[in-house]
Amino acid sequence: MAAPLSDGERRKQISVRGIAGLGDVAEVRKSFNRHLHFTLVKDRNVATPRDYYFALAHTVRDHLVGRWIRTQQHYYERDPKRIYYLSLEFYMGRTLQNTMVNLGLQNACDEAIYQLGLDLEELEEIEEDAGLGNGGLGRLAACFLDSMATLGLAAYGYGIRYEFGIFNQKIVDGWQVEEADDWLRYGNPWEKARPEYMIPVHFYGRVEHTPDGVKWIDTQVVLAMPYDTPVPGYKNNTVNTMRLWSAKAPNDFNLQEFNMGDYIEAVLDRNLAENISRVLYPNDNFFEGKELRLKQEYFVVAATLQDIIRRFKSSKFGCRDPVRTCFETFPDKVAIQLNDTHPALSIPELMRILVDVEKVDWDKAWEITKKTCAYTNHTVLPEALERWPVSMFEKLLPRHLEIIYALNQMHLDHVAALYPGDIDRLRRMSVIEEGDCKRINMAHLCVIGSHAVNGVARIHSDIVKNSVFKDFHELEPEKFQNKTNGITPRRWLLLCNPGLAEIIAEKIGEGFITDLSQLKKLLDFIDNEAFIRDVAKVKQENKLKFAAYLEEQYKVKINPQSMFDVQVKRIHEYKRQLLNCLHAITLYNRKSPSLSLPGLLPRREGRAAPGYHMAKMIIKLITSIGEVINNDPYVGDKLKVIFLENYRVSLAEKVIPAADLSQQISTAGTEASGTGNMKFMVNGALTIGTMDGANVEMAEEAGEENLFIFGMRVEDVEAMDRKGYNAREFYESLPELRQAIDQISSGFFSPRDPGCFKDVVNMLMYHDRFKVFADYEAYIKCQGQVDQLFMDPREWTRKVIRNIACSGKFSSDRTITEYAREIWGVEPSATAIPPPNLPRN
Repeated sequence: MAAPLSDGERRKQISVRGIAGLGDVAEVRKSFNRHLHFTLVKDRNVATPRDYYFALAHTVRDHLVGRWIRTQQHYYERDPKRIYYLSLEFYMGRTLQNTMVNLGLQNACDEAIYQLGLDLEELEEIEEDAGLGNGGLGRLAACFLDSMATLGLAAYGYGIRYEFGIFNQKIVDGWQVEEADDWLRYGNPWEKARPEYMIPVHFYGRVEHTPDGVKWIDTQVVLAMPYDTPVPGYKNNTVNTMRLWSAKAPNDFNLQEFNMGDYIEAVLDRNLAENISRVLYPNDNFFEGKELRLKQEYFVVAATLQDIIRRFKSSKFGCRDPVRTCFETFPDKVAIQLNDTHPALSIPELMRILVDVEKVDWDKAWEITKKTCAYTNHTVLPEALERWPVSMFEKLLPRHLEIIYALNQMHLDHVAALYPGDIDRLRRMSVIEEGDCKRINMAHLCVIGSHAVNGVARIHSDIVKNSVFKDFHELEPEKFQNKTNGITPRRWLLLCNPGLAEIIAEKIGEGFITDLSQLKKLLDFIDNEAFIRDVAKVKQENKLKFAAYLEEQYKVKINPQSMFDVQVKRIHEYKRQLLNCLHAITLYNRKSPSLSLPGLLPRREGRAAPGYHMAKMIIKLITSIGEVINNDPYVGDKLKVIFLENYRVSLAEKVIPAADLSQQISTAGTEASGTGNMKFMVNGALTIGTMDGANVEMAEEAGEENLFIFGMRVEDVEAMDRKGYNAREFYESLPELRQAIDQISSGFFSPRDPGCFKDVVNMLMYHDRFKVFADYEAYIKCQGQVDQLFMDPREWTRKVIRNIACSGKFSSDRTITEYAREIWGVEPSATAIPPPNLPRN
């Protein structure tokens, strides 16, 4: 069998990367050598691969800087409305290849590096992932930044520059072990420190009401140092900014200790301040009410709002004199999007600045705040909702607590006037939850303080309106919207699957890169035999390449002719990795000499939150099932179960193009949207899934018959909740399910520790909120239909082509266009900014 083409070889054949001009190649080579010369220290003449990577990164960055400066000039001169996307997570992954793609530099760099006797792919692999996110929410923010730049919006991403990102996951004896992700240890060539914009952030202290207004005094100050990362749009010369804040202690931090003579202790205590940006909290869909987390949330909000107001007051490039003093026009020039409730403190903080600092009238300040802020809800799971203890606010943010109380009183007075005597409604709608521990419901704060509230898929937005925020929707129905998530086609098609991008471009041109809806034109080629062969060939090459990667990195040998059946996501009970486990066990139990399995390779990747016991047990179960199945000579290479450790953006870019089947099997009504489902769809995997999240709209776009849809719908789940879910009924009536559970329970998959999985079995039998057994029979039957279709490669590939053709809706460009027009009140621009070597006008 021929070895798969490397991406480098494939890129040389690819038109969508742009043809490398001789001048471009020569310029890249010259710049690379210059940077390499300055990278090497005097006493070291031999360059390492990392030296080569940094030289190339700086070469590519040179092409960004002129465009970056010009973009900011363009914004300052035209003074457009600016969009501020606030998120505690930006899961960026690697930057080098994405930047080359968006600047149209990839072929020039490829050729230049080749001429220098180096391999571009090897250099790309040296870059650390910027893992400043847990999963979907952080990756969505990264896709949105790419789309906002590509659409020419004056947009900024604001977050925290975590010193340690999402932990590195190791699997030791089948168990997850966490290691710190020291992603900055070799430096980050893409960021630029901006100490001139350092900003003070206040904590603790007390509030004083004086005739001159309210003063928040005796506070502890932490400095926020901004680090800017350029975010290039696709071939439009727009380069926006992601500004991440790092915590620094001021020189007079703990001055009292200093003055008492304990110099060493005072210096060491600086760490207390700087710990704010030390580490990303590794929880996904789970609220952990720690003071440090609340400090992080206020830190990013306080620094960002001061920065936004500074920029609002200055209108001309290079001018930092305050020229605007009236805040009447603030919502016309500023839109703040809150990515979930983590930046919810923007609402009381903006009120504090307007009322206490800028002396704006309270009612006017509230009107400005509401017109400026908008809130995206990302989850309906109750354990994920942020509910901070009032006592913590009282100590850490006393002025904000006063403001929240006042806002809540205004809000409840309004509700009481509309619904007189309805005390229960007031309790349900209050921002303050009464009880043993009084808490602040941050989602309620976001809803009352925003002019728009959106869910992230149609089914999710309906649940938000009809269940999660039902009372609020009845009060202000016009406030609620849907914005179905999307993914950037630059990273998730052009970059990660160049072979597929090329054969698509040959058929329909390159317009799909910035207008993914053009993929609909592929419907004309569903019965084109040459195109069917090309799509199948690209998929097989991707599988060969990934099989070689698995063998090299994980020492696992797999059959590339087998079906690559993939479930990649955070480990969580609602995502039902356990249902997938039960399918693998059922297949294994069905083995017989006459059974011809289509060569299934179920693969699971994902992290468990370090404190989430059940998620860690699920990982141990997956690895234990793999241990038994993969070493059974009777099964051979017909069935393998593999858990890939340390799943991250750069690994997703390898896995997704190679997948045949995408598992999207959450209980209906629990997954807000999902974006992995979209990445698999556009890369030519078929979907097996429930009618949950964006799966519903994917089925609508491609036709339900072109996905493998199974299981309960939302209304079925609700009916079962009313009736009561009894797992034992399913266990006793389904022999194959009973056999699988008994094997897990008896220690068949854990012979050295037979009771290892008692907690998993106990949860499934008696405490399963996500009803795994209820969907088991339908899932197994649906998997049988998958196996049957996979035996017919032509029919399978026709369905693949239809799915790719119907995936255009799921571009983040479409999502951001909807946000821009319907929430932010701005219009995307298709006009490119002139490049730095041409006059601006």
